[in-house]
Parts: sequence; structure tokens; C-alpha cells
Amino acid sequence: MPSYLRLTVASVLLAAVGFAADKEQPAAPQIPDRPEVRIARLVSGRAVMRRYGAALPSLLKHVGGKTTVNVVPEPVVLVNFEDERIFQYPFIYANFADRADWTLSALERSNLKKYLERGGFLFVDGGINAEFLREKAELGQHHSFADWDADPKLKESFSQVFPNQTFRPLKRSHSLYRSFYQGLPDPSILPDTVREFVINEKWPDGTYAMVALHVKGRIAVLASPIIAMGWGKNSLGGWRTNIRFRIREGTEGLSETLKTAAYSGARFEATREDGGKDVIYCQKQALPAWAEEPGERWRVFRYYGSRDISDFAHVFYTRLGTNILVHALTH
Repeated sequence: MPSYLRLTVASVLLAAVGFAADKEQPAAPQIPDRPEVRIARLVSGRAVMRRYGAALPSLLKHVGGKTTVNVVPEPVVLVNFEDERIFQYPFIYANFADRADWTLSALERSNLKKYLERGGFLFVDGGINAEFLREKAELGQHHSFADWDADPKLKESFSQVFPNQTFRPLKRSHSLYRSFYQGLPDPSILPDTVREFVINEKWPDGTYAMVALHVKGRIAVLASPIIAMGWGKNSLGGWRTNIRFRIREGTEGLSETLKTAAYSGARFEATREDGGKDVIYCQKQALPAWAEEPGERWRVFRYYGSRDISDFAHVFYTRLGTNILVHALTH
């Protein structure tokens, strides 16, 4: 039996913890002889050049301290999926931008098919890149834009692994979003200008824009806009990045005005959770200016930044990452 299928012990331990409350959880009690769990990270090219190098270890340290999963903070680095060691690890993290070419070799396709069919889990962070972010890899590393459609390169790669499967939007009702943490962090710290949008539209009930490829009835490959930017901490325990919020705002008469407004950047489409389309207009690269939504509703994008906003985002992304990992290890 492959080692990554021996996770029933971790599953039982997690079940004993139960669902987490909205508030930050206390550190997990010291439980002797907890089975050690190691995960892998895909880094094609030079490992020292990987995006958000401190992010995954920070998340794994958090998971090890808040849950009963005894996960090793430092992931094992894999150069590609030809490496037979993939079968030793239940979870593989890949930042989409860390691999320049997602064309899979024949051996990679064979290994991935076996790995995923046997219970392995692959999370492709940044595997959702809205159309206006695809020109340069770095754009998708700093802009987390909701789009329920995997990057075309990712879809093409996995169509050769599982020809009869496709990436589908992960519904906001999915249990993954409640596998350990439930709901949003306390939103009372957010400014009035952004709180309602965050609660009702941006991240309702702690959910996020994700797509999943299912194998044998379970999530085998999960892709999302970049979330690693919200995980990394420095040696003093402070967050390494500053995060701003992009909010959609409307006002009376705006729809009529924007229908004929001039714009100097790109025009592109983004897929909504229900399969509908938003038409996004940009004035500058990677900075959407306004959107035409279904039903002829038009809204502008406003950008807000503050220490409270950034801290809230970091807590949210860390909770989301924890839920992804816990779900992967227990399903």
C-alpha cells in the first residue's frame, strides 16, 4: 500500500478536533507519537528562485501548530512529475508560475495518472489566471482575481492525463471551505467601505474562486488564483507582503455612463461561478477599471489598502490554505 494512503491515523486525529470556530484556534495539544506527514513542492528550475519561498513553510508550521496533523514544515522539492518520489507524498503543492512550460512528458502523464488515481492530491496555486494576467507570469503572482476557469495551459496539460475529465467550478457550498476553519475571520476590523463587499461578494462565508478536477469521485487536482502571497512570515513572525483589496462599486446612473466610456487598456472576459461572463475593461495593464456584469449591470473597481485590510487578508488566506490541506489529507 502506498505510504500516502496510510493517512487514516491523521484523519482520526482531525476528526477528534472537530470543526474550528470563527475565532483563531488555540495551539493543538501535545499528542505523543503523532504520525509524521511530509508534503512535496514542485519547483522546476532553480529552487532558490521559487515564488514565495517562505510561504509554504509558514503555512505548514501553522497547520502543525493549530491542528493535530504532524506535518513537517519544510516540503520536499520535486523538479517534475517524472520523479518517482511523488508516490511517497499525499499532497503536492505547485505554484503555477514556478513551471514555465506545463507541457507534460509521457512519463509525467503516466505518473500523475497513477498518483491521482491512488489518492494523491495536487494543488496548483495561481492555476487560475484571469485573461488580463496571462501575458506575464509575475502579474498572476500579485493579483488574485476571481475567475472560475483554469488557465488554458493547465487545462490542456490535464486533458492529456484524464481525457474524459475537466476542471469544474468548486461550489461555495463545498465542504472543503469548512474542513477546519469555518467562515471569515472577524470582519469588524475592516473599513466600512469594503466590509459589505467582502462578506457578501468577495469571500462569502470564507469561500474563494476555485476549480477542481475530480478522480473517482473526489478532488484530485485543485486550482485557484494565487493565495501563497498571504502565507509567508519572516523570522520575527511578521507578514512578508502587503495586500490591498479590489472592490466593485456602483452608483445611480453609472451603467449609462460606462456604456460609452473610453478606455485605453484591454477588454477581456472572466467566468463567474454560475458560468456567466463579466466583461472587464482596463485602463492600465493588470488594473481593471470597470466591469459589465450580467443583466447590464456596470460597476467600477476601487482599490483600498490599510494595515487592517492586509492583516485580515493574511489571516483569511492562511485559514483557506489550512482548509485545503486538511481536506486533502482526510478525503
